[in-house]
Amino acid sequence: MKITVYHGGTECVKAPLCHIGRPNLDFGQGFYVTDIKEQACRWAVTMAARRKAAPLINVYQLDRDAILSEARCKIFMAYDMEWLDFIVASRSGRNPAKDYDYVEGGIANDRVIDTVNLYMANLIGADMALQRLALHQPNNQICILNQSLTDNYLTYERTEPIG
Repeated sequence: MKITVYHGGTECVKAPLCHIGRPNLDFGQGFYVTDIKEQACRWAVTMAARRKAAPLINVYQLDRDAILSEARCKIFMAYDMEWLDFIVASRSGRNPAKDYDYVEGGIANDRVIDTVNLYMANLIGADMALQRLALHQPNNQICILNQSLTDNYLTYERTEPIG
């Protein structure tokens, strides 16, 4: 089954590249999309303000079932200890995503990053961090780390201006 996914930013991205993004992001250095349009719109607006450019949403069809059946995938269903350890390892430069082609789960955005940072600084323990994270409904981000998956299973549809 194909799902519609979105990539927010300031550029039209017809042919996404997986290995040009910043390292040490939540799920590694890959091409990030979400199935939540509002989330992509918020990110596009944030990036547009930083770059003094117009916010855009790139729309794709993702053959998620094909990816799940043939790729090395990691899917986080909640803000739990496994997710927290993965995010901390990623942001600390240990690259746990190296073992995967596709990672999906909650985003460490401004609603939860304070908790992650407190945990990383050893100012709160895992139990407190998980209690705080449980108060938030995860957003969803998908990171495609394998270029052949992007080329074969992510189909560009269009780019839309926001506003």
